[in-house]
Amino acid sequence: MHSIFISGAAQGIGAATARLFYQHGYKAGIYDINEVLARKLAQQLGSQAKAGLLDVADYQQSQRALTEFQTWAGEMNVLVNNAGILYSGAFEQTDIAAHHRTVDINVKGVLNACHAALPFLKQASFARIINLSSAAAIYGQADLISYSASKFSVRGITEGLDIDWQKYGIRVLDVMPLFVQTAMVKDMDAGSIQNMGVHLTAEDVAQAIYARVQAKDSLFAKIHQAVELKTKVLMMRSKLSPQFINRMSNIFLAKRK
Repeated sequence: MHSIFISGAAQGIGAATARLFYQHGYKAGIYDINEVLARKLAQQLGSQAKAGLLDVADYQQSQRALTEFQTWAGEMNVLVNNAGILYSGAFEQTDIAAHHRTVDINVKGVLNACHAALPFLKQASFARIINLSSAAAIYGQADLISYSASKFSVRGITEGLDIDWQKYGIRVLDVMPLFVQTAMVKDMDAGSIQNMGVHLTAEDVAQAIYARVQAKDSLFAKIHQAVELKTKVLMMRSKLSPQFINRMSNIFLAKRK
């Protein structure tokens, strides 16, 4: 039986991912800074789910949580770096502490988990890391400056580690959804969210994560997987259009209604 460890798994995309993989026979590690909600979900799923406390910004907590899960599951096969936060609004009107916290969770959290999980993933018969990047990593987003920057970082971490950890037989991939119907985007102050809309569900993204894990390993496999047609169009346009066209398009998208 394969196992999956998910950060930020108490609700939203993380919870939907835990449910889906559990239904497919995986042992599920449901770790979150909200331990009460995490344990509630684990109890709902059953005996092959384990919950625990995890603040991804704390490296020692990451080490403890992953060690605990490895001991319980026997083998760790999939790490999903899902935990993340989003602050919106004008850059200069957002407290610098919020910008720093975005980096601590969205970037350092991914680095912490990957680094702490490596000893366990190296031992596994099958090992894959799936990071949650975003359509905001295609082009820098006004009103979402630190969030967009953090997801560019996740994209870079994914590309670099996928090459670096070939020597261990570990694939490192990501999914890049547009805005998702979760608590994260509720009441957000960003023109791009207002103009593009929020159409994806947590279950849509969970299905994309499952497909990434199940995909055949190949040198030609996509590193980044856009989720939803709009994201695929944005990615294609960013590759083919001149930079000034991409900039003008993003200026248009950032305009408030």
